[in-house]
Amino acid sequence: MTDPKIYGVVGWKNSGKTGLMERLVAEFTARGLTVSTLKHTHHQVDLEVPGTDTHRHRTAGAQEVVLASTSRIAQLHELRGEPEPGIATLISRLHPCDLVLIEGFKSAPHPKVEASRAETGQPLFANNDATVRAVAANHTPKNGAVPVIDLDDTKAIADFIALDVGLMPDVPETPKANGLKNDCFALPPGVHWTPVEEALATLRDRLAPVTDVETVPTDAANGRILARDHMAVRSNPPGANSAVDGYAFAHATLPSGTPISVPLVDGRAAAGGPFHGTVPAGHAIRILTGALIPDGVDTVVMQEDVQIADGILTIPAAPKPGSNARAAGEDVAAGALALAHGHKLRAPDIALLSALGVAEVEAHTRLRVGVLSTGDELAAPGSTLDVARTYDANRPMLLSLAETWGYEPVNLGHVADDRAALAVAFDDGATRADVILTSGGASAGDEDHVSALLRDSGSLHHWRIAIKPGRPLALAQWNGTPVFGLPGNPVAALVTTLIFARPAFSVLAGGEWLEPLGLQLPAGFSKKKKAGRREYLRARIGADGRVQAFKSEGSGRISGLAWATGLVEMSDEAQEICEGDPVRFLPYTSFGLV
Repeated sequence: MTDPKIYGVVGWKNSGKTGLMERLVAEFTARGLTVSTLKHTHHQVDLEVPGTDTHRHRTAGAQEVVLASTSRIAQLHELRGEPEPGIATLISRLHPCDLVLIEGFKSAPHPKVEASRAETGQPLFANNDATVRAVAANHTPKNGAVPVIDLDDTKAIADFIALDVGLMPDVPETPKANGLKNDCFALPPGVHWTPVEEALATLRDRLAPVTDVETVPTDAANGRILARDHMAVRSNPPGANSAVDGYAFAHATLPSGTPISVPLVDGRAAAGGPFHGTVPAGHAIRILTGALIPDGVDTVVMQEDVQIADGILTIPAAPKPGSNARAAGEDVAAGALALAHGHKLRAPDIALLSALGVAEVEAHTRLRVGVLSTGDELAAPGSTLDVARTYDANRPMLLSLAETWGYEPVNLGHVADDRAALAVAFDDGATRADVILTSGGASAGDEDHVSALLRDSGSLHHWRIAIKPGRPLALAQWNGTPVFGLPGNPVAALVTTLIFARPAFSVLAGGEWLEPLGLQLPAGFSKKKKAGRREYLRARIGADGRVQAFKSEGSGRISGLAWATGLVEMSDEAQEICEGDPVRFLPYTSFGLV
């Protein structure tokens, strides 16, 4: 096998080293690593159990005994006077893995962490052994020559080991905002009109996460995006248990014939109150839903299907073997992938991670979406009755979108058509936000001050997208922070945000590229369009199940956005829709609007 990373756990008797080993295996497994263990023992525990089949085979003279089941394989090799093999030989027998944790072998040369409890009163190996790199203790050792870590802080101990051997958790590199290439928004030379699919593909292929990574308690991580794969710390269910209230018995020991009668043992098994002991063959025991299956039984019959009289259980007919018994790990096994990196956590995901023992997650920080309005004509809603002024509808709309998508909205305010003031606003936005959305002033005209300012920075790329509404889209970076310049018209601003900014923001936030899920529904309208541009109509589903289009396609009719429950997407090609024809309807919910 390839050389794995090796680390040891040593300590005096009752120092807590076996418990630490157990926790470290679970911790590293939950990080997506494959872990094998090696334990040195001077005792015959686990190796010599008189009367077992393997013991009888070996005492009869077998050189090696392989014990195999559907769950595991154990190989016992009799030394018979041969010298005890060293660590290198023992490890060479293991299957390939990421990490080998060794308990004991304190004199071997591999690096180690020492477990220490104040109650033992034993001196530290670390004071005289250079291979001991740290002490995991429940006290403050005297004269300690190495770092001391809290014995109960498994994550800190695992981090120390991972750093010491160069085996860090599998966390994808998370580029910062200034890690985006300066030309990430550049289009091929000579491109004047960009089809929607090409624009989307360009964003998908060139963007990368711009958020940091932090540790978050699982119960506070709703809406967060995982920064690495998360594995099950323990199985669900953790042990075989009953799916119903009833009675448990060993199916193979039931008497023949019907009805079947077996005696009940005293006691019962309940959730959180397991039965301690073994149920004798040919007997049954009372068991409740969720209770661990006691030793000696494998099948449960529902209480509604039996009769009890004078301590005797009577069953009309034998159920199938294993009925109503849940196997340990039948949902998710310990070490299996629970949720992959890039997944955005929802309430069901929080339940899954909690059930699997994942108490905290490595997640991206929330994407900070800065929204800046520009233009002399804009005014705050209700601030004036001057008909020459336009109430700012885009900024509250875009801030609400950011919040709805689980990002942190950052209100960058309104700036008039003044390039110096715009530069100050962009400087502010680049420090407070991970991405900036502007609306208005993003076209190529002389009075489009946002474009002019970004053009001066050398990073502006105008995308003339073949889309209606929303043709102009300006993309740039300001001090390394990506900037999306949207059209000033609210209808066009919403459409371009849903189609382009939503999937782009998900990638910038560390998540997956998002595609809206469309529905094929009959049209309740007629429409003819020319080839050359993809069109999006404000629409909703009528009482008859047909899709109704808003009465006007005018991009200034903001009421259509509120009237609609989604968009009808019309292809780039020429298209004629008649009533009853199938159309692709994109519900607002498919864009994350609820």
